[in-house]
Amino acid sequence: MLKSLFIQNFVLIDNLDISFDKGLSVITGETGAGKSIILGALSLVLGSRADGKSIKKDSDKCVIEVTFDISLYNLEKFFFKNDLEYDAKNCILRRELYASGKSRAFINDSPVSLNILKELGSRLIDIHSQHQNLLLGDNRFQLKVTDAMAENDILLILYKKEYSRYMGLRRELKDLIDKASRARQEEDYIRFQLEQLMEANLREGEQEELEQEQETLSHAEEIKGSLYKITQTLQGDEEIGVVQMIKSALSIADSLERYYPKAKEIAERLRSAYIDLNDLAGDADSQKEDVEFNPQRLDWVNERLNELYSLEQKHRVSKVEELIELRNNLQIRLSAIDSYDEQIGQMKLRIKESRKELLQQASVISAQRRQAGKIISEQLVSMIAPLGMPNTRFEVQFMSKQEPDADGMDEISFMFSANKNADLQPVAQTASGGEISRLMLCIKAMIAGTTALPTIIFDEVDTGVSGDIADKMGDIMQELGTKMQVITITHLPQIAAKGKEHYFVYKEDVDDRTATRIKRLSKEERIKEVARMLSGSALTNAAIANAKVLLRKN
Repeated sequence: MLKSLFIQNFVLIDNLDISFDKGLSVITGETGAGKSIILGALSLVLGSRADGKSIKKDSDKCVIEVTFDISLYNLEKFFFKNDLEYDAKNCILRRELYASGKSRAFINDSPVSLNILKELGSRLIDIHSQHQNLLLGDNRFQLKVTDAMAENDILLILYKKEYSRYMGLRRELKDLIDKASRARQEEDYIRFQLEQLMEANLREGEQEELEQEQETLSHAEEIKGSLYKITQTLQGDEEIGVVQMIKSALSIADSLERYYPKAKEIAERLRSAYIDLNDLAGDADSQKEDVEFNPQRLDWVNERLNELYSLEQKHRVSKVEELIELRNNLQIRLSAIDSYDEQIGQMKLRIKESRKELLQQASVISAQRRQAGKIISEQLVSMIAPLGMPNTRFEVQFMSKQEPDADGMDEISFMFSANKNADLQPVAQTASGGEISRLMLCIKAMIAGTTALPTIIFDEVDTGVSGDIADKMGDIMQELGTKMQVITITHLPQIAAKGKEHYFVYKEDVDDRTATRIKRLSKEERIKEVARMLSGSALTNAAIANAKVLLRKN
């Protein structure tokens, strides 16, 4: 429920602060007094676009603030999702406009984007103007009305979830088909690369082993000669070989041990050195025999290394292990290509199952809509007949779509005729402006119990009607006010008299400027305003008497 509206420095308004109550409230005033300005300010604080021209002349800043009681509307999730403080009794929306063209938006003093402000505003107020009557010819609006009457909220949430899954699977299938197509274009080249790498019989560590063997084979004679020199140095002739010299020294140490005990340690160390060097000499001599120059083997090693180097250069890697990794990846890619048909088949099966589920849900929704369509037709004709349209015929026409979309499988059209024996035609093509206004009022009243909007504002939707019809429209608004907060801007005394509260908008000259004001009328002021609406600017006793009767009646 809208509790209060504060406006500062907006167009002709310097300062306005007004509170509202439950039920039906009416706003009246002369044409041009500023009712539309107040409504414009309210639209801005609910998220409409603004410009610097909205700011009162000679002012730098404009502030519009509204306070709502949202305790009955289950908006906690919205506030939690957007990291906003939740105050059910006093939810404050504020919009600040600057002469520079900039604007700022706040919810409970927290800065928010215009989109968030607009999203919350759409849940708090439904502003219904003559311009909104154009919505009646919009098939999406007609579908929303039908769903509201069918109470399809939960069914549509489940349906949209499945539809999202269905569309996601279709996108995945398209991506998979595209990948398969691209992969098949590359398949021959991948197979060629893989065959080349498979034929190479790659082995981890092979390159390092071959490079070492290449070094050895390339310097075989040099290695053999060096090992021979080592052997000769260690063993040599009996007198000059290192091993023989150590053996002689060991013999001397052994003989010295009898009269010099410390010679024992020397002898042990010499014996150990003798054993190690004698083994080393044997190993060097043996390795000398193992090394031989083998030109055929060297040619093979060079060939093999050239093959590896060529593959590495071709694939822009530096070692065999990277070639092996590439080979494995190519095998995986080729395996994936071979499995694309199976993956595509499985994906098509999943899509088929999802589509079946989607169509089943759409069928349930469609059945609910068709049942609601009959109720809409009956109730609308019943409600609108007293509004000067006794011959009205109305029908909700259904057509099935070829493919399901986000709203289901139904195309809906409101078919209307206001005259006897006239063919039903789409409402936008046949209804006049006044007829559409009355239709929209009845539709809003009809769905009020299901849409649960805290506040609805009617902006001169009674234009073009008068007398008894105006009185009946007022009755509908008054009844609507028992279910929700209703504010109506009107020029008709029959409707103005229905309000629980009455607000009057007027202009006032202040110094060298004109300002728009609004005030809540007292009982006596209200009698005079309704009398003025009945008789014009000149109040007569008859008009005042009629006004009292009209107010007392309501």
